[in-house]
Amino acid sequence: MDGIEHRPCGGLSGGGVEPVSGIGGSRVLALWCPDWPAIAAAAAVDLSPVSPVAVLSANRVIACSAKARSEGVHRGLRRREAQSRCPQLYVAQGDPDRDARLFEPVAAAVDAVAPGTEVLRSGLVVLSARGVRRYFGSEEVAAERLVDEVSARGVECQVGIADQLSTAVIAARRGVIVPAGTGAKFLAPLPMRELAAEPSLSDPRRGELVDLLHRLGIRTIGAFAALPAVDVASRFGTDAVLAHRAARGEPERPPSARVLPPDLDVEYRCDPILERVDAAAFAGRALAEKLHRALSAAGVACTRLTVSATTANGEQMARTWRCAEPLTPEATADRVRWQLDGWLTGRTDTRPTAGIAVLRLEPVEVVASGALQQGLWGGVGEEEERARRALVRVQGLLGGESVQVGVLSGGRGPSERITLLPLGDERIPARDPAQPWPGRLPEPSPTAVLESPPSVSMTGAHGVPVTVTARGFFDAEPEQLRWGSREWAVTGWAGPWPIDERWWDPADSRTAARAQVLLEKSRALLLIWDEGQWSVEGIYE
Repeated sequence: MDGIEHRPCGGLSGGGVEPVSGIGGSRVLALWCPDWPAIAAAAAVDLSPVSPVAVLSANRVIACSAKARSEGVHRGLRRREAQSRCPQLYVAQGDPDRDARLFEPVAAAVDAVAPGTEVLRSGLVVLSARGVRRYFGSEEVAAERLVDEVSARGVECQVGIADQLSTAVIAARRGVIVPAGTGAKFLAPLPMRELAAEPSLSDPRRGELVDLLHRLGIRTIGAFAALPAVDVASRFGTDAVLAHRAARGEPERPPSARVLPPDLDVEYRCDPILERVDAAAFAGRALAEKLHRALSAAGVACTRLTVSATTANGEQMARTWRCAEPLTPEATADRVRWQLDGWLTGRTDTRPTAGIAVLRLEPVEVVASGALQQGLWGGVGEEEERARRALVRVQGLLGGESVQVGVLSGGRGPSERITLLPLGDERIPARDPAQPWPGRLPEPSPTAVLESPPSVSMTGAHGVPVTVTARGFFDAEPEQLRWGSREWAVTGWAGPWPIDERWWDPADSRTAARAQVLLEKSRALLLIWDEGQWSVEGIYE
């Protein structure tokens, strides 16, 4: 895949398209197609949308049509039980590729009316309500127009509008426009299960949380929202905090202050032109891996991704996918494959007239790596979650500042490059690590940084103390280092590297120097020369 290249990072799309946020006054419109996996399964074999259909995974029903529900079929039933309740039931296996391929014309229809559509999953899209309200004159008219546009495709849908994304999705299931500022009031009487109904917005184990709260007597979203946030965090864990924010009509995560690093976009110029889904998916997989290497190098993870393609005839297609959790390389490759399948094998009136000549992936929203993960060390397993809960309890007893985690920050020295933040806060560094920081300590960085650097002495031949001259050089070659009562031979060294910070401000200026020394038995230290004294700033292991 030597045709893959990085491209300068741009926005979501042109034409003033507004990103979906639900933060700072921008309302969110959600369009939901009920029972989409069942509708897609029926369409794939030319069954009527009103036929009884069930979609299975691991021999259990995961989606069913309205007709099947009227016969007693529901999610969670085993195949045999579902068929016994509805003998004429058509059964299909879950197929995300099929769902995405058949949903693409629906998403395209929405995008034709309201550019800036983002796909949460097949069957559910969201967009900023501000633009469509301004264009159509009111949110009610905009909702009616979108429903009509999708209905023209033979698909039933419902629209919800609210201040926050999760509230808008719940409103869409009821076809409700929630007035501004009343999200919490709208949610309050609803049953707790509504917070676990949408898989693209909640943890897979959200249902277990809802069951637990129900056993504790908390049966409505309003009752859950009334609980103190500190108590929710200390007793139930990370996902409960997100659910609690949603219950209060707040964004599930605060707005990210992370600026998109440059050169994250990746592009593949196809030679030969891609006309088959399997060939396009192979290119998409390589492109996804390339993207995630760039994301990893920048220390960020992607939560919104735009997949775009240009055909040999110059046609341009793009679709944005939004995710609750940071995308993995596999999840990115899946979405690229689904999107390409939808474009290349979709309806005749939306299918491109030529093969794909350029394929591009563009991160639209990123967060610091690990900022949205449940575990402390990048995992989401039970052990990490138990450890996190224990530390949250410590915070409940001793205060939020009692447990802190380190975040890579900008700076020249090792201690400056670590920002300590309370566990649970968004991991925003005090200084931007992407800035150049001239004079920064070269790699590798110390394994351990000492909070209170202990003083040491370093000597050269005949025991002469080694210092740093005004020109930034050793005045003698280091031979011995003494730390307390212990002494080691210096077998190698690098530096010194002068530090001349804020020279224009006499009250805050600093002149010092750092050096790396290698001691006998492969022990390595980072030393700092400051105010006529050597100190150990870091240890290499």
